[in-house]
Amino acid sequence: MENYNQTLTDFILLGLFPPTKFGLFLFILIVLILLMALIGNLSMILLIFLDTHLHTPMYFLLSQLSLIDLNYISTIVPKMASDFLRRNKTISFIGCGTQSFFFMTFAGAEALLLTSMAYDRYVAICFPLHYPIRMSKRMCVLMITGSWMIGSVNSCAHTVYALRIPYCKSRAINHFFCDVPAMLTLACTDTWVYEYTVFLSSTIFLVFPFTGIACSYGRVLLAVYRMQSAEGRKKAYSTCSTHLTVVTFYYAPFAYTYLRPRSLRSPTEDKVLAVFYTILTPMLNPIIYSLRNKEVMGALTRVIQKIFSVKM
Repeated sequence: MENYNQTLTDFILLGLFPPTKFGLFLFILIVLILLMALIGNLSMILLIFLDTHLHTPMYFLLSQLSLIDLNYISTIVPKMASDFLRRNKTISFIGCGTQSFFFMTFAGAEALLLTSMAYDRYVAICFPLHYPIRMSKRMCVLMITGSWMIGSVNSCAHTVYALRIPYCKSRAINHFFCDVPAMLTLACTDTWVYEYTVFLSSTIFLVFPFTGIACSYGRVLLAVYRMQSAEGRKKAYSTCSTHLTVVTFYYAPFAYTYLRPRSLRSPTEDKVLAVFYTILTPMLNPIIYSLRNKEVMGALTRVIQKIFSVKM
């Protein structure tokens, strides 16, 4: 029998793992994914920091993406794993708001950062001579700072609203983390105005960036098609396909979840889709960017050689 120890201000996260052997299998799988994400993103950050060949705007942005993913998955999975082990799925009112704030901050920052990375590839391939000017260190810092600030301001507004609305006696959130739309189903008041706000916010952070990315890569693919060098085309296609894979894994389930009206949403479906952008994407990003990237693999080889030469 599960012991919730619920108070009047606690929420209950129903979670992702059913109390069966299959639930135990999912738990072990998710923990392994967490470890892979932590190791992969930390390795990517350290590699970019240690190897001077990767001290370029593209990899500076990539290191920030790894930092966001590192925090992103750490905001959700450890709590979910702890709840499964302790058989206590409660989370305090403030704890729920804090988790929701950090989740939306990292989600918004990553959406905007992926757009910045698409712009970086667009300039590098379509305007190579202007690249040092358009993608200067100052521009990179502005892009990164802007992504974090806009993401945090948006998440602060949503979290403050979620913490101020009255909730009914039922505090069971049918999700594995404090997702604001899932919390709104427990509200004792009409939230249709806020639902339109969520739609507007999702449009700004998902539709507009994705449209910008699609336009950028449309121009990039056209420029690549006109390239004379077969090696240049191969390298450009490899870089673009890598980024588009990351973008698809992140934006598609996010958009499908948040741009649907409440009447068409299913809690079970929402939880399955959330696994893609909260758990799988932070794990896949460093794998995709390393295994499909010769510069990263070359940097990894150089760092390993330096480590072994120092030991010898």
